[in-house]
Amino acid sequence: MLRSAFLLALLAATPVLHAAPDLVTVSERSGFTATGRYDEVVKLCSAFQQAYPKQVKCFQFGTTPEGRPMLALAVNANGVFTPEAARRHKLPVTLIQGGIHAGEIDGKDAGFLALREMLDNKVAPRVLDKQVLLFVPVFNVDGHERFAKWNRPNQRGPVEMGWRTTAQNFNLNRDYVKADAPEMQAMLAMVNAWDPLTYVDLHVTDGAMFQHDVSIQVEPVYSGDPAFRQAGLALRAGVIEDISKQGSSPQSYYMSFKETDDPASGFVDSVSDPRFSTGYFQLRNRMAMLVETHSWKDYPTRVRITHNAFVSVLQQVARHGQAWQQAALDADARATRIAGQPVALTYKTTDKTTMVDFQGYAYTRTMSDVSGMLMTRYDESKPQVWHVPLRDEVVEDLQVKAPGAGYVVPAAWAQIVAAKLVQHGISYRALDKAVDGAVVDTFRADKASFAPTSFESHQRLKVEGSWKREPRTLAKGALFVPIAQPKARLVMALFEPQGPDSLLAWGEFNNAFERKEYMEEYVAEDVAREQMAKDPALAAEFRKKVETDAAFAKNPHARLEFFARRHPSWDERLNLYPVMRTDSVL
Repeated sequence: MLRSAFLLALLAATPVLHAAPDLVTVSERSGFTATGRYDEVVKLCSAFQQAYPKQVKCFQFGTTPEGRPMLALAVNANGVFTPEAARRHKLPVTLIQGGIHAGEIDGKDAGFLALREMLDNKVAPRVLDKQVLLFVPVFNVDGHERFAKWNRPNQRGPVEMGWRTTAQNFNLNRDYVKADAPEMQAMLAMVNAWDPLTYVDLHVTDGAMFQHDVSIQVEPVYSGDPAFRQAGLALRAGVIEDISKQGSSPQSYYMSFKETDDPASGFVDSVSDPRFSTGYFQLRNRMAMLVETHSWKDYPTRVRITHNAFVSVLQQVARHGQAWQQAALDADARATRIAGQPVALTYKTTDKTTMVDFQGYAYTRTMSDVSGMLMTRYDESKPQVWHVPLRDEVVEDLQVKAPGAGYVVPAAWAQIVAAKLVQHGISYRALDKAVDGAVVDTFRADKASFAPTSFESHQRLKVEGSWKREPRTLAKGALFVPIAQPKARLVMALFEPQGPDSLLAWGEFNNAFERKEYMEEYVAEDVAREQMAKDPALAAEFRKKVETDAAFAKNPHARLEFFARRHPSWDERLNLYPVMRTDSVL
């Protein structure tokens, strides 16, 4: 197993009187039918630095749970190899990663090939003068080394490949907000340091058989800062135009049917939730691109398409990066003034449809005697144009008004939350003294529903309720998270309780919604009688509820809880969300 010390020794070693390093990949030698193991990445990272010492720096940005080094290459024609130098030279940073799902490994082999060609000025000359490229050949390193045939049974090549999830069984492309995986924490630390303008996530899609070979999706296009969406749209259009000229047939939406396995149902475009790369970076006012080659294309074809997209992104940033970088900074400035404004937490696709001609294959749909359900079978020898509906009108859905000043996290929960804020590079401060009677908005859930099963190691939570203004005492050590900061949208995504990937939704505060103190029912019976004797209005309210609410009348536990909720022993913190909103700077 490769360890950090071994990597450092490898990078420090300077071969003397040796031939130029070999930069040809296992994949290239095989005619792009195979892919190499991770030791090849380690060797190539060092070899590229050796071959191009003034343009490439190999560095380690993390260590996996199984002890492998997480490697990246910083590439710039003028030797700009640090975040500070990139900012000093006002260079946009483009981060391109392969192998977040390590069975989908096109990006690693395509990236090394494209990088060598660019450094040799065989393609896209001078694009590396105008930006810093951060290339992560494999994000999910441990998953990459879970290496075998048929790890992706619906994917044509390479012969062997890695696994979708990490050694801890995390799907990294569900982890951008909660950041549980050590790999994601390392990636976010690098993102915080370098602040890439463009983040490119290289995948291979699942799905049906059709002729189109790649999806290119970008955000912000439908989401995020409205003015900054123009940059995302331009990036998407530029790459689609470039690779189309090179023989690809790209689409700008994820080519998955509205109804599973039914081509006639057409397609639905959408905005991903923040747990995904393309849903996350728009919250930081930065661009993210999802490149999804089609799994039923063979590996040489997919590597070629990914290579072309890799080069195209860098060409687009070289042409427009300065303007897009300024647009991102302008979005940052607008985010600092977002207080009191409505902000979308979710987006939805309307029922509006456009009929499109989609290049598919002839197919039949018949009942299967194996599965017992309707199955689609394709005939790749018979190309066919499908005239199908596309739903691509995406609008804002759940909107929430940003708080006037920010959010407050009670001291008891500060340690948990502070760790997440640091991971995302969000500004906050701890109160250095208690505040009595602070006027804040609190959220109490009228209904809290726990998911019946675990998802990505969490029991998720949905709540229904409302905010209410009231005075609360804030202990020393409580956190104040200002809304007036560039990542304001990300702050709201973390803290608004009904956001799809809020800390609450991921179960970080489940304890606050679990009842821990009880009144024995034989005690509650006597207490109820005492309460009714002392308060005739309460007794009348109880009798009316029994008479008008049949479900309540039949539920002895609910009847006793009616009184328990009105007793001094009732836990007033139960279902009280341990994050508050405030209109005052604390």
